[in-house]
Amino acid sequence: MQIKELLEAVKNRTISVEEAMEQLKDLPYAELPYAKVDHHRQLRTGFPEVVFGLGKTPEQIAEIFAALFGKHRKALATRATQEQFAAVRAQVPQAEYDAVSRTISAMEQPWEGIGRVAVCCGGTADLPVAEEAVVTARMCGAAVERFYDIGVSGIHRLLTALPEIRKAHAVVAVAGMEGALASVLAGQIDKPVIAVPTSVGYGANFGGVSSLLTMLNSCAAGIGVVNIDNGFGGGYLAAQINRLAQEGKGEHE
Repeated sequence: MQIKELLEAVKNRTISVEEAMEQLKDLPYAELPYAKVDHHRQLRTGFPEVVFGLGKTPEQIAEIFAALFGKHRKALATRATQEQFAAVRAQVPQAEYDAVSRTISAMEQPWEGIGRVAVCCGGTADLPVAEEAVVTARMCGAAVERFYDIGVSGIHRLLTALPEIRKAHAVVAVAGMEGALASVLAGQIDKPVIAVPTSVGYGANFGGVSSLLTMLNSCAAGIGVVNIDNGFGGGYLAAQINRLAQEGKGEHE
């Protein structure tokens, strides 16, 4: 329950002042022995804090995840392992694990996403990063459509998908190797393209640096680039753009 809802509940006498104070003490953040869980982030940004799984023990990620879910009734963890998921599931039975995207998610009341985000990837090897973007955008409230294996080496596959991709409010372009997918997409559509370079490629790919540099040096306008393998960042940004597009649409109806 957020501050506005707490005040309304006290006013309507559905909870006591003492109960409201008990909830308020954790609203800025909940202090754990190894983490300060930011419960105000949804008020500031529109979505709760997300747990980054790498480097955390199963016990740590489970306690942080449970704290977020207990307050917001939804939670997301990225770069998570099966072992971490088992620990989370013991505290949050609603939690689900996606092995491709390596995400743990839980939502008490799933809703149908709004607007439209397109997640595109060059090849099957890019799927883990693309799926991380999909899960993130959906958890942020966006309706998402996938367009996979449409890399530029078989550009007819991309051209066939363009009419549907153009319907999206934001497009996430996930690609490794030389990373040309984002440039080609941006030259064909009138929507923002969020380029996500992946570490997929042979030796001279330098772990995704070649894709990153291609995307940063693109001659096509309308591209923003996130870090290598950062599907979470791409999906989150696409969901924010999608939300703004929906709000603008509502204002003009």
